[in-house]
Amino acid sequence: MYLTEHFGLSLSALVVWGLMMAFFFNLFLWIADLKRNNVLLLSSFIVFLSYFISDHLFTWFANSNVYLNWAIYDIITITLITISAHFVKNNCKPPAFFYVIFVLSVNTILSSLMYYDLRIAGNTTPWVLWDIYSFGVYFLDFTMIVALIVDRDILGLIRLKNGIKALFKGQQIRHSL
Repeated sequence: MYLTEHFGLSLSALVVWGLMMAFFFNLFLWIADLKRNNVLLLSSFIVFLSYFISDHLFTWFANSNVYLNWAIYDIITITLITISAHFVKNNCKPPAFFYVIFVLSVNTILSSLMYYDLRIAGNTTPWVLWDIYSFGVYFLDFTMIVALIVDRDILGLIRLKNGIKALFKGQQIRHSL
């Protein structure tokens, strides 16, 4: 928990600021008619709004259930992004969309594990999960910000997903022959 102990509030403010800049960048591209991807614009707006609201509510209502609250916020954000992407006329999902869903899903898992460890298991001694959470969440959040700005498969996750999907599809075809 080194990061959150020493830089917690400033790092979370930096993440919210980065998401706001990613949204404004995508809004600029959309207005300037350089990139008219509605899914990207909606995703960046919903993620920024979610992080902005959860960050401010955290400072108002900070309690021991904060990890559960963050997991619920992430689930709601994933749901809103998925629903809004479904109703967009041009349903072309950019790479940033998959990165946002991936990052929010991993953040949900990590926040749920932290909630379980602290509240249900009653652990108060720092251990490796706390460090994975501290570094992992911020690394993933900054990766999501970069993905929303550059809209590229920066870590090769989409290529990995497609390779795994092709591998299993190929096995099914071999078994059916």
